[in-house]
Amino acid sequence: MADPFRNTPPKPEKLGAMTEENLKAAFAGESQASQKYLAFAAKADVEGYPNVGRLFRAVAYAESMHARNHLSVLGGIGDTAANLKSAWGGETFEIDEMYPAYDAVAKLQGNAEAGTSIRYAKTAEKDHQGIYDSTAKSIGAGEDLGKAPIRVCPVCGHTVIGDAPDECPVCGTAGQFFTAF
Repeated sequence: MADPFRNTPPKPEKLGAMTEENLKAAFAGESQASQKYLAFAAKADVEGYPNVGRLFRAVAYAESMHARNHLSVLGGIGDTAANLKSAWGGETFEIDEMYPAYDAVAKLQGNAEAGTSIRYAKTAEKDHQGIYDSTAKSIGAGEDLGKAPIRVCPVCGHTVIGDAPDECPVCGTAGQFFTAF
């Protein structure tokens, strides 16, 4: 397979402390902008502005490229085995520390919708952690992930390999609406 990144991303380098912090902040900001613009695109589509949606998707893609370049310079992209380990670690942090703390605050402040959003994310992170774990074992054995589709609930992010359930066990969305990758 051709490498679309063969000439483009900047390479990791030893960074000064301020530059490193700046790139971390820029990575976070560009990542957030990309996701925000994808949400804006979906809203524009629903409101009957498909070309505005297309504009938001194009700029979201550009913001993603900025984030990828920053991550590359920060040394945050390794080989597939290292990337799976990093992804698994991120999911573990979210499951064990971040979302439990956020959920406690939402409950304390009586924010039910925020609590639902947090519960959806934490549950999906467990799906991802398990999938990354099994995939890392396959990579360790020199095997790729199988060809079965990966399906994601469009409401809560519940993720499965293979067929979608008839109904999402987390939020109740009909399986026919899951997005396949």
